[in-house]
Amino acid sequence: MKKELHVFFTALMFYTRIPCPKNIDHNPDYLNKASRYFPLIGWIVGGICFGIYYLGTILFSAEIALIVSMIAGILTTGAFHEDGFADVCDGFGGGWTKEKILLIMKDSAIGAYGAIGLVLLFLLKFKALYELVNTSEIVNLQSSIKYLLLFVSAHSISRLAAVSIVFTHQYSREDASSKSKPIAQKFTWKEVVGALFFGLLPLVILSFFQWQLLLALVPVFITRFFLARYFQKWIDGYTGDCLGATQQVCEVVFYMSIIGIWKFI
Repeated sequence: MKKELHVFFTALMFYTRIPCPKNIDHNPDYLNKASRYFPLIGWIVGGICFGIYYLGTILFSAEIALIVSMIAGILTTGAFHEDGFADVCDGFGGGWTKEKILLIMKDSAIGAYGAIGLVLLFLLKFKALYELVNTSEIVNLQSSIKYLLLFVSAHSISRLAAVSIVFTHQYSREDASSKSKPIAQKFTWKEVVGALFFGLLPLVILSFFQWQLLLALVPVFITRFFLARYFQKWIDGYTGDCLGATQQVCEVVFYMSIIGIWKFI
């Protein structure tokens, strides 16, 4: 149990800005195992986002509450995944060879493709969340639990989609220049089972309200499949930025899928 707690806090320290015990570091062995808790980190980030939104609705309009909620999520992760998304937009938008794409993604500066991509991503995410969340219902306990599970599911499933690429594809860079390298070296069945369990459990519980919500998994993992194939085609695998981009895109696809399910089913 003590070792598992160490692995969990390693994941928490690596994927968020939440303070951890002083004895936690970036030990490569623990980082390899930390992938099993990546979707669990989504529980924490999703819970924080919902909590800030819930409190925000008491003082502000739904629009302001959602924006503050999105800011809270970004501050919690240190824009870890958003940065990856921007780098992918720049790299694949401006590069035409594997070497050039990887070189652009390694550059810390943001380019036009990354800036435009982030603006469009945030607009789409905000609009999707705004259509999903009914402020008049959120004061009801049952509805609050439903929306909490919705936020948590979006973050856990999108992280499951991202980390699953580690299980099925090879790391693209030949050096250790990316901070995702330690989690890309090896994994066991424990990492796979742990990621699946923590990734799917919130949605399974949410499906007790409406079983059709499970259908949201289909577009999310179709998106994951095509993103992984696209990365494989151009850079022969993935990088940490690719995982961050996958998380962000799949999160938005999840919201849009829920909108479609509630609208047509």
